[in-house]
Amino acid sequence: MSKAETLEDFYQKKVNWLPNNLQQNIGHFNVFRIEDCIGPNAKQVTYSRRTFYKISMMRGDNIIHYADKSIKLSGTTLMFFSAMVPYTFEHMSDDRTGFFCIFTEEFFLEKFRTGLSEFPVFGLNAKPVYALNDEQDAYVTALFQKMLTEINTEYAFKYDLLRNYVTELIYYALKTEPSENVYKHVDAKSRITSVFTELLERQFPIETPSQRFSLRSANDFAQRLSVHVNHLNRAIRETTGKTTTDHIADRLLSEAKSLLRHTDWNISEIGYCLGFEEPTHFNNFFKKQTRQTPSSFRNV
Repeated sequence: MSKAETLEDFYQKKVNWLPNNLQQNIGHFNVFRIEDCIGPNAKQVTYSRRTFYKISMMRGDNIIHYADKSIKLSGTTLMFFSAMVPYTFEHMSDDRTGFFCIFTEEFFLEKFRTGLSEFPVFGLNAKPVYALNDEQDAYVTALFQKMLTEINTEYAFKYDLLRNYVTELIYYALKTEPSENVYKHVDAKSRITSVFTELLERQFPIETPSQRFSLRSANDFAQRLSVHVNHLNRAIRETTGKTTTDHIADRLLSEAKSLLRHTDWNISEIGYCLGFEEPTHFNNFFKKQTRQTPSSFRNV
């Protein structure tokens, strides 16, 4: 897997220039037409995590590889990409059109003190893809066109307007989902589960063979959270219906599949990164979860 792509990497690959405001304290924002960023010299989007966030509206047939999932896209699709999750695209046609904007966490911190994870589209286990019909395509297109117009003005408060356009885009997408998917519980058990999930996700993605998954058991997490392991297990089971161990195993399996698909690391290296001292331990874990060995999964 490649190292995380920075804003500098993005601009050098896409447009071969760096904007003057890249390091401004207000954070960074920019918006593009997809048609302006493709052509015979366009470079393949590598499978990697980014240091910035991205919202894209794309028309056409594509496949997105997002974490360990591969999602086929057709028609108009609105997509939200967190800085925490690696992804890449396969373009199945050359006539794709649309828009995308990129921005850093700092661009939103003044308005959202808890950061972009406050938005369900960028939260842990978020759904990244929203299919749009013709009416929704027109609405989202109008929002992106407003961004393109505003980014080129000298208006003193243009970045406040741009933040509002992005926020409107996010909430417009969420309207297409059932309300219970964005409802936030506020009881203590849900808070413990939320913090546990955040601690689990902070250890991913694995980006180099020397990186290691360290919090591997319910006891590890309980100690970090300063709660009794029985209290942690009960809270997670009652909130999610699954055990702490199940959540850890699911996330390990997801990362294992991602590394097997998208890196050329050998299986021993992947097992070691995921906290398995011996290759046989990793093989046994993977086979128990999938009924396949890591090598047979990689060769499918």
